Amino acid sequence: MAIAGTQTLNDAVHTGALGSDDSTNRKINNLRSLALDCLEDMKAEETIEIDLMGRTSLADTMIITSGRSQRHVGAIADRVLQEMKSKGLGTARVEGLPACDWVLIDAGDIILHIFRPEVRGFYNLEKMWGADRPTSDRPLSVVAE
Repeated sequence: MAIAGTQTLNDAVHTGALGSDDSTNRKINNLRSLALDCLEDMKAEETIEIDLMGRTSLADTMIITSGRSQRHVGAIADRVLQEMKSKGLGTARVEGLPACDWVLIDAGDIILHIFRPEVRGFYNLEKMWGADRPTSDRPLSVVAE
């Protein structure tokens, strides 16, 4: 299921996976929904979600998005962190908040990268993880397979 304004790559519902339980899946889905809702509310740009299940033990999902400026990147990160705290979804490890060129929020099963566009283009994480970077002529609500 794609949230409006979000491109989902390798989208699949992971329920009943070996070694997981319903409460863990619910927490992951709540955290994922919270992050995507915050990104949409804060007008984050070119948001994509990459399914990491079976590819790495780092996390189940990676979300990559862009803010228009350092101030916008910082505001997006602050909003996600405040919402996580207020909803009782735990505390995340955060890197890059002082500079706000690239903020990494590691919430365990979900990793969120918030970039300024120039920095995102330089590191090109989408290519590293096998996902194509979205272009302005492709609508973000498209689900890639």
